[in-house]
Amino acid sequence: MADLFDSGDAGAQRDHGGANDAPRPLADRLRPRTLAEVIGQEQVLGEEAPLGVMLASGSLSSLIFWGPPGVGKTTIARLLAQETDLHFVQISAIFTGVPDLKKVFEAAKIRRQNGQGTLLFVDEIHRFNKAQQDGFLPHMEDGTILLVGATTENPSFELNAAVLSRSQVLVLERLSLADLERLTQRAEQALERRLPLLPEARDALHQMADGDGRALLNLIEQVAAWKVDQPLGREALATRLMRRAAKYDKSGDEHYNLISALHKSVRGSDPDAALYWFARMLEGGEDPKYLARRLTRMAVEDIALADPQAQAICLQAWEAYERLGSPEGELALAQAVIYLALAPKTNAGYMAYKAARRLAKETGSEPPPKHILNAPTKLMEEQGYGKGYDYDHNAEDGFSGQNYFPDGVKRPVLYQPVERGFERELRKRTEFFAKKRIQRQGE
Repeated sequence: MADLFDSGDAGAQRDHGGANDAPRPLADRLRPRTLAEVIGQEQVLGEEAPLGVMLASGSLSSLIFWGPPGVGKTTIARLLAQETDLHFVQISAIFTGVPDLKKVFEAAKIRRQNGQGTLLFVDEIHRFNKAQQDGFLPHMEDGTILLVGATTENPSFELNAAVLSRSQVLVLERLSLADLERLTQRAEQALERRLPLLPEARDALHQMADGDGRALLNLIEQVAAWKVDQPLGREALATRLMRRAAKYDKSGDEHYNLISALHKSVRGSDPDAALYWFARMLEGGEDPKYLARRLTRMAVEDIALADPQAQAICLQAWEAYERLGSPEGELALAQAVIYLALAPKTNAGYMAYKAARRLAKETGSEPPPKHILNAPTKLMEEQGYGKGYDYDHNAEDGFSGQNYFPDGVKRPVLYQPVERGFERELRKRTEFFAKKRIQRQGE
């Protein structure tokens, strides 16, 4: 029994002529026939890499391919089925419902009874909801299917823990410029001619593809169709082709990866890297107001009292953006990025705050010491409220050195300023008051 998704001998007819002998896109013509022909992804396909080891041992487990578009997820899945003599079935989570899945599983059961296993490739697997993902589990566990899922989203967030526990996640990477050059050479062999591009234009073509092999082959197909008298340079290529839009999902992994890169570049005092990631986010369509908010957070968390002006700079840049709008207001934010990157850094205030929250949670409802409580009534005065309080302004140096923690709490040191920026001055002050406190309490 064949299921709805069986491709039959269509591939063989296509390769050997016949009814399907129609024009085929270059990307389809260059689809690898063996795993050895796959360009890139050595980190999963090499002899000592996960798939290389699995194939050598003859034991293939369910897999989740996580990576950007155009890096070979579908091709590798198809070739894995070929290498292991499994029947290959491909579905997309976008177009497949529960009735379709039932037919796939039923066909796989019959196939298994007849002695052949099924490799079920699920593209965009993260688009299945929790209940649909749960539906794969019994068929994975009893060996009806070997699941290979493909996703561009972080599996940790998008896939069920149960599915992940039964699968190995393999990360496929965007193709390097060297990989793209190898793919270009393979395309030229298939076309039986070199592309009409000067070396700098050839490099620009690879950059336009942005690590996507399928996108590169589509661009090559366009270039190969041009009728030109002499090779084109970079500028001529740019007028004829549009650069592929940068991969950026404002609610997905790329959003969080890039803001992490910006934050760590600021923390690492690298203004050039910080500006680069700031610009990458803007080019991807990020809301500048979100960036303004995150920059202000960086000022509070990583610069803080080492440079109290940093927070004000961020708020002023934020206000300037809201008054000027884009694109002029983005320059104010860019200048804030530079200021933050070059400002002295400290997380002493941040760490002190976290330590204070921990201590507050541990000490529960311990009351303040009575000597620092007001006594507005006679009863409270009789209870000792305010008794023994020393008014600091009447003390030498304006400092009494009294205890302000609960009586049952041993005095901690929460704030430990660093020897950088303005916090150097604050460190001197904390040390001064610490010595005075010991002296006054001794007295």
